[in-house]
Amino acid sequence: MIAKLQCVVLDCADVVELSRFYQSLLGGVVNQPDPRWSTDEGWATLHADGGFVLAFQRVEDHQPPRWPDPARPQQFHLELGVTNLDQAQREVLDRGAALLDEGDGRRSWRVFADPAGHPFCLVRD
Repeated sequence: MIAKLQCVVLDCADVVELSRFYQSLLGGVVNQPDPRWSTDEGWATLHADGGFVLAFQRVEDHQPPRWPDPARPQQFHLELGVTNLDQAQREVLDRGAALLDEGDGRRSWRVFADPAGHPFCLVRD
């Protein structure tokens, strides 16, 4: 092993808005003191329940991915496990996500975009 994953960083226009969106999905603490990162108007963190850390970096003129357009690919995505896919879909849509793909024939996953346009999947546990 060469390294350990510390966090996943998402570019966005508004670090507070996007960190709060993911906090509403995953729980945790926005901008918890941590010696690895300083937070300011251009950087925020979310220490999610369970220890996972997401970071958000403000980018001027942020251009979100357009799924599944290869000219502006998704660049990364998160897969979030859920027990009840229909209920989870309602909740993420209520929090500002957009549905991109209803999923496969078995309906075990669905693709959404967060408020900054980053794709993420809800996957049935």
